Amino acid sequence: MIRLVPAPLGRAVVMRSVGRSLRTTFGTIAVAGELPRGGAVIASTHGSWWDGYVLGALAGAVGRRSAVMMTSERLAAFPFLRLAGATGTDGSRVLARAAAAGRWAVLFPEGEIQPGRTVAPLHPGAAWVARTARVPLVPAVVRVVVRGAPQPEVLVRVGTPIDAGAQDRRATTALLAERLRTEVAALDADVAVAHPERPVPGYRVLKHGTSPRRDSVGWQVRIFAWLTGEPSRPTPLDRRSR
Repeated sequence: MIRLVPAPLGRAVVMRSVGRSLRTTFGTIAVAGELPRGGAVIASTHGSWWDGYVLGALAGAVGRRSAVMMTSERLAAFPFLRLAGATGTDGSRVLARAAAAGRWAVLFPEGEIQPGRTVAPLHPGAAWVARTARVPLVPAVVRVVVRGAPQPEVLVRVGTPIDAGAQDRRATTALLAERLRTEVAALDADVAVAHPERPVPGYRVLKHGTSPRRDSVGWQVRIFAWLTGEPSRPTPLDRRSR
C-alpha cells in the first residue's frame, strides 16, 4: 500500500494526538521513583487501556523515545501506532534493538489487562528482552485512580531496576513478580493515607491536564450562585491554592 504521509510526519501526528488525549482525560500524571534516563525495559502492570500511552509520555518527559508491545488485534485495528514505536507480540527482537539503542522498551508481562490489583503470572519475555539488550529491567506500576477531583489521576510507581543478566529468565521473572507485588502494595498504601483532594505525598507531577485538578469554585459558579441569591464561599482548599 502506498504511504501518503511520510513516517516522521505520521509519528508527530500520532504523538500529538496521544498527548492531547492524555491532557484532556487526566488531571495529573504523577510518579514516585526514578525514571530511567537511558535504554531500559519497562515491565509494567496492566490495569487500564491507557498504560502504554502513559509510559510513552513519561519516556518523552525524560527525553527518551519508547517502543511498546501491543496485542496483534489492537495493532491491526490501529496500524499507524507502529509509527510511534508499537510492535506486536512477535516483536521481542524489535524491542531488544530499541532498548539497546537507548529507547524504553515497554512490555506488560501479565499479557493482558487485569481486572484486579493482584499481579497475575508473568510471561518471561521482558526478562529476555532486557538480557538480550543488556539494559536494566525496570518494574513499574501504573494505576488510574478517581479521588477528590472531576478528572481521574494517573499514579506511577517505579521500582528498583533488575540486572537481567545476573540470572536466568525464570529467576529474573520471579524477582520481577516480587518487585511488582511490592510496588503494588506500596501504591495502595500511599493512596489509602493521602488526602483525596491533595496530591499524593511522595509523587511528583510530571504531566498536568487541561482542567483543574479538583472541583474548584470558578467565576461561572460564583456568578450563578449570586444570581440565585446564595453567594458561593471558597472552600479552605480554594483559599489555600491562591
